[in-house]
Amino acid sequence: MEKEEEKEKKVKSVKKKEMKKIKSTKKETKKEMMWMMNQNKLRMQNLDKMCCMLMKDIGESYAIPADLKGKQQMLRGLMNLRYPIAMNADFLTLQDKELQMQRKEKGEVSVGDISKDDAALILWQGDITRLRVDAIVNAANSQMLGCFQPLHSCIDNAIHSAAGIQLRDICNRMMMKQGHPETTGKAKITAGFNLPARYVIHTVGPIIPDGEPTREQCAQLASCYHECLQLAERNGLESIAFCCISTGVFRFPNQLAAEIAVREVKSFMNQAKYIRHVIFNVFKDQDRDIYYRLLQADC
Repeated sequence: MEKEEEKEKKVKSVKKKEMKKIKSTKKETKKEMMWMMNQNKLRMQNLDKMCCMLMKDIGESYAIPADLKGKQQMLRGLMNLRYPIAMNADFLTLQDKELQMQRKEKGEVSVGDISKDDAALILWQGDITRLRVDAIVNAANSQMLGCFQPLHSCIDNAIHSAAGIQLRDICNRMMMKQGHPETTGKAKITAGFNLPARYVIHTVGPIIPDGEPTREQCAQLASCYHECLQLAERNGLESIAFCCISTGVFRFPNQLAAEIAVREVKSFMNQAKYIRHVIFNVFKDQDRDIYYRLLQADC
């Protein structure tokens, strides 16, 4: 009987402890949920503040959306519209916090994530603003100030939006000092600010109105790749990711553009001292297939 009673007491004690643990877990879960709700509320308020600051900068007034995604889209659109005037320190603090959260939510991709065999030339399809490399290449226009069209789908818009308004500001300083638009086929390097990439290398590719590039325009595109690689090498960078320069709205034929890109990169890599990895970043399936065939051809 005594043993049975002892056994029953132990069972009750264990159950009591388990119930206490369950209650404690529920309490902690509730606390976490409340914290997350408060953080989300604060995030929404900060987005409202930033949108108001930017509307003041551009001299416009719009209704701010009620949902998180809508607020983020408005923030990006207003950042796109904003000219490189003096930056508000409070805005920068809020902006950097928001962009770092977005960066974490999108997820970062390293060279090791997309190349398990330590390859020198790598093909990757995805969002270039997720790449954690030494430098990503931006297909810029001759003003070098980023895209001013709100929420435009070009790579220039995506990179400037993810980096923050500091990128347009530093580009403006460089261009003011230079005193003239950037020459086609040349390149400049800046910090990456809120991007996972340490640097952004901006290059201006040739525009092909009729879609039929001349020999000179082919040479200009080749120069874009060579200039970017030289900048990376001079700065001791080990990894660089290229977008498909001059294709898209600049209308350089995709196949020919890819052939030039692969040829120039392979030639440069024969004498590169620091660069170990070059990523060909593509967005469209068409470009992925083209680069895959070109890179497989020499395997």
